[in-house]
Amino acid sequence: MEMLSLLLWFLFTSVLAIALMKSFSRGNKAEGSDLPPGPSPFPVIGNLLELGDKPHNSLAKLSQIYGPIMSLKFGQVTTIVISSATMAKEILQNHDTSFCNRFIPDALHAHQHNDFGMGCLPVSTRWRNLRKICNSHIFSTQKLDANQDLRRKKIQQLLAYVKESSRAGKAIDVAQQAFNASLNFLSNAMFSVDLADPSSDIGREFKEIVWGVMAEAGKVNLGDYFPVLKKLDLQGRRRRMTTHFGKMFEIVDCLIDQRLKLRQEHGRFTDAVSNDILDTLLNISQDSSNQLIDKNIIKHLFVDLFLAGTETTSSTLEWVMTELLHKPEALLKARLEIEDTIGKGKPVEESDINRLPYLQAVVKETLRLHPAAPLLIPRKASEDVKISSFTVPEGAQILVNAWAIGRDASTWDNPYSFMPERFLGSDIDVKGRHFELIPFGGGRRICPGLPLAIRMLYPILGSLINSFDWKLEDGVTPENMDMEEKFGMTLQKAKPLRIVPTVVF
Repeated sequence: MEMLSLLLWFLFTSVLAIALMKSFSRGNKAEGSDLPPGPSPFPVIGNLLELGDKPHNSLAKLSQIYGPIMSLKFGQVTTIVISSATMAKEILQNHDTSFCNRFIPDALHAHQHNDFGMGCLPVSTRWRNLRKICNSHIFSTQKLDANQDLRRKKIQQLLAYVKESSRAGKAIDVAQQAFNASLNFLSNAMFSVDLADPSSDIGREFKEIVWGVMAEAGKVNLGDYFPVLKKLDLQGRRRRMTTHFGKMFEIVDCLIDQRLKLRQEHGRFTDAVSNDILDTLLNISQDSSNQLIDKNIIKHLFVDLFLAGTETTSSTLEWVMTELLHKPEALLKARLEIEDTIGKGKPVEESDINRLPYLQAVVKETLRLHPAAPLLIPRKASEDVKISSFTVPEGAQILVNAWAIGRDASTWDNPYSFMPERFLGSDIDVKGRHFELIPFGGGRRICPGLPLAIRMLYPILGSLINSFDWKLEDGVTPENMDMEEKFGMTLQKAKPLRIVPTVVF
């Protein structure tokens, strides 16, 4: 083992020495430009040691020293970090065309996801086509309205499971059960099947796969910042991502193949074929003369939908419940509002949301403090751009620190306190129009699933609040709750929230 470590270290230092000599020999265009301020980089590795295990937090602290737009050097990659609403607007709106493409982590090259995943693709004909399909056939108001009964059914199943746990006096894992509900809704909307059963481990296993993807894509990878190391995959990120993606593609491939066989046997429009998203996409694929979408693109799109539509909803719901239990007076206010508006113990419907301003404020406040993607998805500068007298160089990685923006003391009073009341009477929303609150991003690359996330999150949360009282497990009190975060592309609680429900009616 020691010999292997020595060999790896020798290889690593040799490659770095070569990279350093190349850097000196050709010079660095960015060094000669007017970069934003930032900490002095170490030779070769740059500022990589500054990141730590919670980069969103580390970068937020650095921004308090160097300002809302700062530059760092991660290996051979210049990185620009944005930490204020004003600078975020420059990147996501004013110069969106220059920053609309992605900086793709090497881990996402597994199974060629970088070439087919909608979240990875550059703004191009293929990307526009996929975006149009999502907006017209998956997340349109008409489509979401048509799926409302399905969402209601999945929420009722979640409430039934919680009620059963209440009778048994058992604690529930909030994130896991929210994940199961989201997974079952998506799998039914896409394939007309449930992929998670509360009595089985399938949902838990799928959640572990999804978190594995998020963790590998979000962690620092030397191959991303030293191109000569990319093929070596020294940290094994691409190898593990290949395994995670492989398990997801195995499930999706099986469901698609079953449907293709069914369509071949019964025809496209018979009762034996479901009118779900898979059928819609297969129809588009077969009707398209220019082959803009095929089976390979469809399966990568489904993987993207699973990744974005399950983990973000479940982690956000867990953080909402955590903050409400940490501040019981806010939980009481939310419950009283729901009781006064729709009645005690009743499930919350999507049509009720506009009449529940405090519940909306609770969700906004949670997304301010705990955005699902704390650094959003990294972008890449396609050209030199002048911003606030500084130059953002072509090829630079752009990180928009939504976590830091949500805690910016120049924007928010008592920024670290959970205060839903700050949003009452405010027109600030999460739809990318107000850059002080951008948990779903902004500009043309804003998360296309935002409308679905909102429709899922509020009814689940409201129904859990209105149907049950909640007690922390194992004698934990609001004062000593664990509020630590676990960083990946999404932001989870380090210790899952487990709480005991009691039926209120």
